[in-house]
Amino acid sequence: MTEEEKPLGDFWALDKLVESLQERAKELNCLYQIEEILRRPDEPLSEICIRIVNAIPPGLQYSDICQVKLVLDGIPYTTPGFAETEWVQSADIVVQDMVIGRLSVYYTKEMPVLDNGPFLRDEIKLIQTIAERVGLRIMHQQMRQLVKEWESARDRQTGSERGEWRVVLKMLKQTDLNLFLNISRKMLNYMCWSGVEEAEQLLKSLGEYRNPEDEENPEDWNRPHQRRGPAMPVDFSHEAFDIAGRHLSDEEILRLIQKWLQEDKLAFLVQVVNRNLTLSEVCDAIRRYHQFAQDEPEISSPQKRGIEVSLIRRFFSEQLNYINIAKHYMEMDDFYHLLEKVIYTAESHGRLGGKSAGLYLAAQILKKKAKELDLLQNVKIPRTWHISSDVLLHFMHYNNFDEVVEQKYKEINQVRLEYPHVVQAFKSARFPPDIIKGL
Repeated sequence: MTEEEKPLGDFWALDKLVESLQERAKELNCLYQIEEILRRPDEPLSEICIRIVNAIPPGLQYSDICQVKLVLDGIPYTTPGFAETEWVQSADIVVQDMVIGRLSVYYTKEMPVLDNGPFLRDEIKLIQTIAERVGLRIMHQQMRQLVKEWESARDRQTGSERGEWRVVLKMLKQTDLNLFLNISRKMLNYMCWSGVEEAEQLLKSLGEYRNPEDEENPEDWNRPHQRRGPAMPVDFSHEAFDIAGRHLSDEEILRLIQKWLQEDKLAFLVQVVNRNLTLSEVCDAIRRYHQFAQDEPEISSPQKRGIEVSLIRRFFSEQLNYINIAKHYMEMDDFYHLLEKVIYTAESHGRLGGKSAGLYLAAQILKKKAKELDLLQNVKIPRTWHISSDVLLHFMHYNNFDEVVEQKYKEINQVRLEYPHVVQAFKSARFPPDIIKGL
């Protein structure tokens, strides 16, 4: 490359960077506008949908040829002059694991092929994020309505004629029948394990409870029987809670229901944490749980404690000494706030490094102990960002520094001789684009 060509190359790279930043700014502005629309709790859902479809086109690269269609419960909301084309990107709108609608973004004419047809990768993520936020908005609206009905029904109760838990079950049956049946099964199992004979008889009628003394051939005790009918019919669910009402206190029943409801929300997080998924997928699951669980009372749960320990192992360390200390100072909310300070690549599977793990735990101990010890209340913790361990390896591979890892196996004199060159090489190195974006 000649000296005359270099500035042209630099200007081209600068133009591409400015263009990319402008696209990200458009997407962020679109997302901010969507958030403002969704924050209006008293506005009718139809008005919100109309505002959303009109707010999306300015956030995309080719906004002048962009059309949007939002379908909720079979009702379509579209931008003016809408017409479907073959150039489309869609995302389902999900509430309580049920698809209730679909958000689709179209281009009205063919454009250059990018990451997925004419759509950029970040535009696809934007569409998915908007669909997820709409689903959460609808779920929260349903929850607010249920709370109003709950409080109204509770106010109408006379004395202790009916327990508060009955109102919860009625609402749960109307909104999520599968969860209602699962909780009914858990209640039936709980009573059987507690020695309630009526519960054992009900389980026998389902064909799932067997007593070794009832077997004609004792050797058949370990042999599975064929299931008889549905696992837990609705009628049996009502009967299970009728039995519970006769043998357990209202307070205990309500406590158990609340515990199982929270554990159900934790179920998807258990699946994510216990699989070898990327940090990006784990972080998305933690954010989703935080959105579901905020503003709810804390219920002590062994499952929740188990997930916290799994997250410590996933983000920090598998050393038992570290885990035994950290589990007393790290909670679910701590991991949610940590995500804002972690830099990782889209494919990252790594943990935070040893120094990061130690400093973060030390900071958590200081925060918790400051509530008990006045001496610690004036201790300040600097703002800190953490880089996952495999980002460093990614940086070294990107700059062809793989042989640097072998330095520790060389003779000490050879290390001393090469050390200044290694330092200079690192100073002149470049960060990969995805790390620059994270920083």
